[in-house]
Amino acid sequence: MTPRHAEPARPPTLDEVAVAAGVSRATVSRVINDVPTVDPRMRAAVERAIQETGYVPNLAARSLVTRRTDSVALVISEPPNHLEYAAPFLNRVFTDPYFGRITAGAQEVLRPEGIHLVIIPADPPARDQVLRYLRQGHVDGVLLISSHAADPFPGQLAEMSVATVLSARPGRPVPLSYVDVDQPAGVRLAADHLVARGRRRLATIAGPQDMPAGQDRLSGFRDALARQGLPAPPVVEGDFTRASGEAAARALLDAHPDLDGLFVANDLMAEGAVRALQEAGRDVPGDVSVVGFDDSSAALEARPQLTTVRQPVEEMAGEMARLLLAGLREPGRSPRTVIFSPTLVVRDST
Repeated sequence: MTPRHAEPARPPTLDEVAVAAGVSRATVSRVINDVPTVDPRMRAAVERAIQETGYVPNLAARSLVTRRTDSVALVISEPPNHLEYAAPFLNRVFTDPYFGRITAGAQEVLRPEGIHLVIIPADPPARDQVLRYLRQGHVDGVLLISSHAADPFPGQLAEMSVATVLSARPGRPVPLSYVDVDQPAGVRLAADHLVARGRRRLATIAGPQDMPAGQDRLSGFRDALARQGLPAPPVVEGDFTRASGEAAARALLDAHPDLDGLFVANDLMAEGAVRALQEAGRDVPGDVSVVGFDDSSAALEARPQLTTVRQPVEEMAGEMARLLLAGLREPGRSPRTVIFSPTLVVRDST
């Protein structure tokens, strides 16, 4: 005798939710689609009925009504014709602590709102595909990490009228909100601390000079030393990776073996610089004091642990998410700029 297989359970319908709640089908639909004019008592009854019946809304149908996807893209952009880096783009995206901190900070704000965060790397081979994806409305808005001054991506999103908030000051004027840290103030904290430690033969490992953050941290350090009456520092440019910090520190030691203080434009490069200094027989901080920038996990992993300028990345990312949500609720609102204050975290490298 052939066994009979049980028929799969049929999912509950919108009509069954309406019967359980004692309201009309249209009222259930308005609750599911977050229509604000629904009576609170009816909304509560529908929500109880949804829970009791196990009804799962059809999100695709809901998005046709609300024109929302309840998702936001975190786009990490790298423009065409950027300078060559030692590490491939995706390696840098997934090994730099900065990107993880941005993700965590944005999630803290978006998750309670029921909004999903989709991480999208947009290096040159994928840029056209990413633009099509965003233009087709697969997400409600974009949190954009665009670090390079020549990157056309912010302008392209502005032209497409995609709701967007930038993670830093754009290299070119663009009508988008952005969140940043007071870069010159942070660099002054680093310079003043090195001078207070009695360091006078100072040098710096700069970030890429096609990036506003790299430019601001280098010019800020030069200005801070000039204010202290000290000469312009020797400079070697890195690319914000650990390996480039090591190479830059070796180059500085070869040209300036008597240097006694080093400001490095991010913690990953500073960690690499400390390693190179130690391999060259320099004690940190006995012979050379080192200050980084970011207060990332790399500052704690360095030996000795790094004195560094803290930018509150998680809080900054949370503010990016809040600005984006505000823009989605109020289309056409003017772009906002929010600048956070840095602090100096003193550890064992100075």
